[in-house]
Amino acid sequence: MIPALATLLVFQLLGESLVLVLGAPVPGPVVGLALLLLVLVLKPAVLDALRPTVQTLLQHLSLLFVPAAVGVMQHLQRLGDEALAIGVALVVSTLVCMATSAWTMLWLMKRVAPKEGPKP
Repeated sequence: MIPALATLLVFQLLGESLVLVLGAPVPGPVVGLALLLLVLVLKPAVLDALRPTVQTLLQHLSLLFVPAAVGVMQHLQRLGDEALAIGVALVVSTLVCMATSAWTMLWLMKRVAPKEGPKP
């Protein structure tokens, strides 16, 4: 378990380092995950070593949201002051996401669907 956790943290560190050096406008952990994905695609055997630890982390993922929830509770007044803006942003972003997902699904269905001739 310790080597797998160390591997995950090394990829996060690599991502943070690359973002710092390149000045990329992307979070370091996202870059680290992309690097990990690349390694897993090129060397699938690494997945077997990481799988038990990753599954354990995913089982307890909700615990990782506790600090964020505490942070939100500390800013309840600000959330109340900006409730309309936050609500509008949530609704609009949800609608944009749903529309984009639907259009992508339709595009993929047309692209993958077998070409059928006219029916008699």
